[in-house]
Amino acid sequence: MAYSEAQKKASRKYNESNYKRINMYLAPEEKDRWQSEADRQGISLSEFIKRCVNEKISDR
Repeated sequence: MAYSEAQKKASRKYNESNYKRINMYLAPEEKDRWQSEADRQGISLSEFIKRCVNEKISDR
């Protein structure tokens, strides 16, 4: 079943009201290194970054 324009609009509206975005610039080599490790773990790059940050702040 195709993802309709109404579904896209509803998803976008939900995400905008329930999540915050973080944008960052990385050197291509660093991004590739992070992506390779995320792929190795079988997770998305976003999930990899979230896990790394949460692990770092929980070490306090």
